[in-house]
Amino acid sequence: MTQLESLAAKVAARLIERKETIAIAESSTGGLIAAALLAVPGASAYFIGGAVVYTKQSRAALMDITDADMTGLRPSTEAYALLLARRARDKIGATWVLSETGATGPTGNRYGDAAGHTCVAVAGPVERAVTLETGSTDRRANMEAFAVRGLESLLEVLV
Repeated sequence: MTQLESLAAKVAARLIERKETIAIAESSTGGLIAAALLAVPGASAYFIGGAVVYTKQSRAALMDITDADMTGLRPSTEAYALLLARRARDKIGATWVLSETGATGPTGNRYGDAAGHTCVAVAGPVERAVTLETGSTDRRANMEAFAVRGLESLLEVLV
């Protein structure tokens, strides 16, 4: 079992035990977090839904995040990851939302972040945002590392 699969199974068990739900709003992981959670048998008991919010266009269409909402913010920051998580929680109605925004590589993003940079946030009864810098330009490895860090962050608040 991979680390991602193991973490998803632990998250699933805790959510089922607590009778809570999760939604995902991810960007540079491209749906990897949602896929890991949905691969766990019984996902319909805890997984509400999610979105890959990869561009400004999808941010507006899927999360109703306007230019006014973005005043003073930029993507790929902890503040933006929290906004994304909160908005998804409000729209989808899950107990918890895990969001992710970053630059997988092989180059950085248009906001000045190097490849291997991501911010993940959890919004629910407890909120948390963290930044991860892998220092790697390996896109696939970064996607997995970002997804792992997201699920770890969720587990940290599901105590």
